[in-house]
Amino acid sequence: MAFENLPETEKSSLNKSEAKTKDTNSVRALILIVLIVALVGTWGYLLWDKSKTNETISQKENLITVTSTQRDELQKELADATMRYDLLKTNNAQKDSTISAKDQEITEKAKRIQELLTKSNASSKELKEAKALIASLNTDIEGYKRQIEILESQKTQLTEEKNVVTSERDRVIKGFDSAKVIIQQRDELIDIASTLHASNFNIIGINERNNGKEKVTERAKKVDKLRVSFDLDENMISPSGNKEIFIIIKGPDNNIISEQSMGSGSFYTREGEQKAFTQKLDVNYTKNQRQTVSFDWKQEKNFETGIYTIEVYNNGFKVGEGVRPLRKG
Repeated sequence: MAFENLPETEKSSLNKSEAKTKDTNSVRALILIVLIVALVGTWGYLLWDKSKTNETISQKENLITVTSTQRDELQKELADATMRYDLLKTNNAQKDSTISAKDQEITEKAKRIQELLTKSNASSKELKEAKALIASLNTDIEGYKRQIEILESQKTQLTEEKNVVTSERDRVIKGFDSAKVIIQQRDELIDIASTLHASNFNIIGINERNNGKEKVTERAKKVDKLRVSFDLDENMISPSGNKEIFIIIKGPDNNIISEQSMGSGSFYTREGEQKAFTQKLDVNYTKNQRQTVSFDWKQEKNFETGIYTIEVYNNGFKVGEGVRPLRKG
């Protein structure tokens, strides 16, 4: 070797220098390795951290997408439920107190759901509450629908019962009206049958003398009054009591003699005709007995020559007639 001839001291110094150089190189290599490992670790961490960040962002984006989708689905379910509820309310305007109370409950629940869904940052917990409320709302609406169906069924039943009652009422009214007609007809027949009949007319002229005595005469110029009498025949139908008898006296000219100062007036016949009467008599009639009625007619003017006719009316009917001729002096 080239160093074999060097002195021992120089050899020792050379060895130490070589060893020092080797140690320095080893340290440098070690530091380089550590730096490389640190750099690789840093890159790895950065790559891992970026991957985690991307994963977190992806998860958040997925969560936002899911939340938005859930909100849209819940909003649609709420809209469907509200539409069905509004349709039920529109078709059933008349409701009892139970349905009205349910209205308030459903309205408040729908309002709470809408509040949750309109929140821009609604949490999953709030969406879960909204979903539960929508399920409850659908249950309420179904109950609401069933209650309305029950009410409609009851209404139909009541309508049918009302129709039956109305039909029965109409039948009874019809029968009652028929009975009324029959009763009215019967009463009318009884009323007609109770009309009194006049017979056995006796009409005479009376001359009143100065001494107060009376003399029968047929001479018109001597007659001061007419004395009329007739019988009211027996009637089993007419009840006892006062009976109005209208007397019509017609002169020779066939005109009705009427003097208001003597009590003359008018009445209506059964045909609805207004007719003048000469005198009205109130007779206290006894049922089913013949009674004689008599009255005097004295007029202010003189009696004329000719035939005088006396007609008797009761109950609107003409029930008898008698005549008396008066001759010249």
